[in-house]
Order: sequence, then structure tokens, then C-alpha cells
Amino acid sequence: MSQNNTGGKCPVMHGANSTENRNVMNWWPEGLNLDILHQHDRKTNPLGENYDYREEVKNLDFGAIKKDLHAFMTDSQDWWPADWGHYGGLMIRMAWHSAGTYRIADGRGGGGTGNQRFAPINSWPDNVSLDKARRLLWPIKKKYGNKISWADLIIMAGTVAYESMGLPSYGFSFGREDIWHPEKDTYWGAEKEWLAPSDERYEDVEKPDTMENPLAAVQMGLIYVNPEGVNGKPDPLKTAEQVRVTFARMAMDDEETAALTAGGHTVGKCHGNGDADALGAEPEAADVEEQGMGWSNPNMKGKASRAVTSGIEGAWTTHPTKFDMGYFDLLFGYEWELKKSPAGAWQWEPIDMKEEDKPVDASDPSVRHNPIMTDADMAMKMDTKYRAICEKFMADPEYFKDCFARAWFKLTHRDLGPKARYIGPEVPAEDLIWQDPVPAGSTDYCEEVVKEKIAKSGLSIGDMVSTAWDSARTYRGSDMRGGANGARIRLAPQKDWEGNEPVRLAKVLKVYKQISTDTGASVADVIVLAGSVGIEQAAKAAGYNVRVPFLKGRGDATDEMTDAESFEPLEPVADAFRNWLKKDYVVKPEELLLDRAQLMGLTAPEMTVLVGGMRMLGTNHAGTKQGMFTDREGQLTNDFFVNLTDMGHTWKPAGNNLYEIRDRKTDQVKWTASRVDLVFGSNSILRAYAEVYAQDDNQEKFVKDFVAAWTKVMNADRFDLQK
Repeated sequence: MSQNNTGGKCPVMHGANSTENRNVMNWWPEGLNLDILHQHDRKTNPLGENYDYREEVKNLDFGAIKKDLHAFMTDSQDWWPADWGHYGGLMIRMAWHSAGTYRIADGRGGGGTGNQRFAPINSWPDNVSLDKARRLLWPIKKKYGNKISWADLIIMAGTVAYESMGLPSYGFSFGREDIWHPEKDTYWGAEKEWLAPSDERYEDVEKPDTMENPLAAVQMGLIYVNPEGVNGKPDPLKTAEQVRVTFARMAMDDEETAALTAGGHTVGKCHGNGDADALGAEPEAADVEEQGMGWSNPNMKGKASRAVTSGIEGAWTTHPTKFDMGYFDLLFGYEWELKKSPAGAWQWEPIDMKEEDKPVDASDPSVRHNPIMTDADMAMKMDTKYRAICEKFMADPEYFKDCFARAWFKLTHRDLGPKARYIGPEVPAEDLIWQDPVPAGSTDYCEEVVKEKIAKSGLSIGDMVSTAWDSARTYRGSDMRGGANGARIRLAPQKDWEGNEPVRLAKVLKVYKQISTDTGASVADVIVLAGSVGIEQAAKAAGYNVRVPFLKGRGDATDEMTDAESFEPLEPVADAFRNWLKKDYVVKPEELLLDRAQLMGLTAPEMTVLVGGMRMLGTNHAGTKQGMFTDREGQLTNDFFVNLTDMGHTWKPAGNNLYEIRDRKTDQVKWTASRVDLVFGSNSILRAYAEVYAQDDNQEKFVKDFVAAWTKVMNADRFDLQK
């Protein structure tokens, strides 16, 4: 008799490929999760390692795809009919909600990666029906294939939608490269349920500026604010304050916020003509027969006017497919009262409106309905600051159109990075301050002469390397801001940041400015080149002759080119690479290390080798000795890893974020360390990397890997060198 009888049991392991299966972090939730450093592994990309989207898109027939998008707007499909036969409102909402996830605090979110296709964003309550918008665009994506990313197509569709409705475009750039896996490690909030009360995000919900950083949206699953009011309770003045803070955290001032609100609601409509409880599950929870779409509506029956999304029902203007001044005409031309939509949501409706001012039904032009306003719309009328801006717009319609077009461009391009990354025939010629412009730097100088002057300046290796690092570490790949190019470390606010050691920095910059004057090299180039000099000196002292690769041409930005306020969020609150914490945080120091490393685009091995190397170079903030496991400071050795992994030592807590490394035999203290130092020995993955660099046969590899990782950081923002 066969011994392989399974007794009817399934021969595969249940849950192995589902969220039910417990993984390492389920078993040990306090462990350090390195996944954020690997979230866009090349193995997830089906287009292969040789595919370069930013080169491929240059072969796109820009005119043809734009023509197709214009035609698409009024080609209503039976399976998802367009409001008034025009998809403009839906496409604008899709683009807006893609770009609108951006927040300035960490630069994450935004429309630059096509992340709206994946969970959790594809299933947020605020994104109901946007799965249909993307599916409607599929024939165009299919036609142009690899020459257009989903990220670009989504944003382009919204921009073309406005053009088709009568708003001249300020401009558009291609260049957004798709991701192929959800950004699961982006922090969208701690809530465990959709649309949990916004109180959970605030120290005091009555004070919107107490919202938890880096968040911008007021509730889990929303893009901005609750359209019904704070926690669903209408109060336009309270909503106005939430709107102000939320949009500020998305890099918008009051005028841009008012323009975006009015311009966004000049076209399209809200959908709530039905029972919201009758909708099916969201895309990630829907069964396979739904084919990736969610919120199935059994009562829609092929009628655009029967759609349910936000639950609010109605258009804002008389002519929702035209970009005009209708929003202001109705908002300020009538008095408004609170009512409930068919889906039970709070909305504002006009009192005694003329029949001809009412928009027609989205499916039946013989029927007219009241327009609506959300609580945020009423805030534009009732808040004194927003009202004054709206009155200015009403007095000058052309000014309003220009303000909105510029704000829309900023909204949809804020995370694309500097203008050097822009691609296509409609890139505006104007330099905008939010693009962090940097003038071209000189390359007409002798690199060796500059290096010689730096070497003779009397600056220490620690000063040279620390200053270069502090200048470059501001770079974040989330929105391509910061970095060494521009040398903004010498300008406000960066020159005064505590993490940059302002007194020490001022002395170093004084030396660099003189070298710049004497040689013609920009201060930005001198800063980076000095870091190279320090590393080369340290490597030579360790017995290795290396040359740190260097690229000339960085420019020096001016105060006039710098939006100091928008740079404030880039201030580091910790720098584990220099063993510094501004203060104690709820988040562990090693988690702050991972966050910074991911923003800088570092892999786990690159992060590891940089920390170990910088400890040896004497770069610790304020000259502290934590983590300097060596008696050869200033030499680029692998001593950090050798002594960390040496079992002749013991490791003992000695205070807040302070540990002692003692000789196991004598119990004498040899060195001190922080949590960040010791995590490279305690975390199993990081220890595996540390052991590689501690090996006797990998001392030279350590030096080479350090130089490579260092060079990557210094050149991360050299978009001026892109083809």
C-alpha cells in the first residue's frame, strides 16, 4: 500500500503566498525591518535591466498621443459611461489623486511612480472609481506601450482633460518612471481602519498644525480633507484651517490652495446618487472575476448619473465640461444650506436657484439638478483669507486661469525633481523657485590645483568629509530635492541647522569660498572635492592608493533661487552616519537610519559600508567618540567591523542610547557605542554584511566599496548630466 496517501489534504502549504501566513516581522514585530531598502528591486521590473524609460519616452510621438487623448475624452464607453459624454472630470480626479498624495515633509507620495495602480492607494475610499479611469486609458497605454509610463499617462490625461475643457496648459513634462511593486513601507498613518476619526492624527484636532508628521491628509484613505467637514461634521471655518495646513504640507500656499480648489471644482461632479452600502468590495478585496476592479455598483445600470463614489452628489457649476468662472458665480452668487445627498452624505445646496443656473443631469440633458458645494468649497467663501483671494480671482478671470494653470503644473510636477529632469516639447522655459534651480557651474579649472589648495588648508579629514556629507545628505530620491549641487548648505536655512554644526561649518566654508575665488571652481565643487581629498588621505594612511571619482560642474545657488521655507522640511532630525540625534524620539535611531538611507537611494550594503567607514574618519557630530572602534582615527580601515564582531568583547548598556564595549577578560571599557553602531552586530542581516567587511581578505574591498557608495551619494543630484 502506498505511503504517500495525503488523506484528501491539499498537497501545498496553505497561506504560503497570502497575507495570512506569518512572516518574520509577525513573529518579532520589534525587529528592524530592512524591506524599505529593497522595495523596488530590479527583479520586479518586467522590462529588463537594459530598459531605460527616460530614453524610451523620447521616441514617443508626442503629438499623436495627445491627439488620441483629446479624442478619448468624448468617446463615452458603454461599460463605464462618461458624465455628459466627457471623461474630463474623471481623468482630472485620477491625475489629481495620483499627484495629491505628495507631502513635503519626506517627499514621498505624488504621481511620479504610477503608485496609484497598487495597494493600498488603489483601494483608498477616496479613490473609488479611479480603477475605472485607469482601465478606460488602457487602450492608449496598450497602443504606445513602453514609450509611455502609466505614471506619465495618468498625469498627462488630467492635463489634456483641462485643455479639452478650455484651459490653456501651462506646460507638461514626461519622465516619470513606473514602479512595479507597492510602496508598502510608506507611512500613511497608524489607523487600523479606513476613514478613522481624524483625531487619531492630531495631538488636538482643534489645532490642525498638530497633525502627525509626515502626514498631510486628515484621515486614513483620503487625499486631502473630509469633504463633509472635520470628522464628517460640517463647519466651513474649521475645515478651512484643516485645508490650510493640509495644502501647506503639500507645498501649496493660500493662493495656490484657493486656485486649486476653485479650478478643480470648476469641472466634473461628485457622485452619490445611490446606496453606498450596495457597492462591492474595493479592488484589493474583490474576487478574481472583477479583474482588478472594485466597488461594483449593482444599481448603476449603465447610467453615469447613478454612480456612487464620495457619496456627495452633484456638480459644482452650471457647465461642468467647460473651464469658466462658473464656480465663483454660483458659490458667491447664492446662499447655501446643508442637505443630505441620496447616499446620505452632508453637502451644501443653493437656496432658490434659478432653473437655468442648475447643471443638467449627467445622463439625461432634459433634467436639471441643484449644484452642490463641499465643506471645503464653503471654506473658500467663509474664511476671510480665502475669500479675499477668491474676490481677487473674480475681479480678474485671466489672473485666476493663470494661477490655476501654474498651481496645477506644480501639483503634478512637484515630485518630478529639478527642471533638468523634464522631457518633451511642452516643458516651460521659465525657471520656477519650487524647482530648486541651480545655475550651471564652471568646468574650466584645474581639479588638481583645487585639491592641492584643499590639502594645504589645514582642515582635518573629519571637517572635509563631514562638510561634504552634510551638503549631500539632504538629497532624497522621493522627490529629487536636496543634494550637494547648488551648495545650499551655505544659505539659509541650511547653514543654521543644528545637524550641520553651524560654527564649525562657517569656518570650513570660509576656507572653501577663498579657494573658489582663487581657482574658479564653484563652492559646491570645492565642498565635494574636499570630501574626496579627505577620503584619499585616509585611504593612503591605511595603505591604499585610491582616487575618488569626481565630476565637475556643480553650480552655486543664491538666496533668490532658494525657497527657504520649503527647505525647512529637509532639515535632518538625526544622522546615524554621523552618530547624531537631535533629541530622543519614539522612533528608534536605527529606524531613522533606514528612513534616511532609503531616501538617499542606498542599498543595505551601501548603508553598512558608509557607516563603518565614516566612523573611522572622525566624522561624528560634535566630535563624539561613540562607534569609533579604533585607535587609528583618520585611517580608512575596516576596524569598525573587525572590533564589532570580535567575541573578545562584551556589550553593556551604560545610559540612554549609550553602550560600553568592554574587554571580555579584563572588563575594561575599550569603546562606547550608540544603538545604531550595535545594530550592525545585532540584526542578523546587517551582521552578515558587517562580517563580510570584517574579513581579513576584504580590507581592500571595504575601501573600494566605501568609495563607490560615497561617490553615489555625492552625485545623486547630478541631473544636469542626464542625457
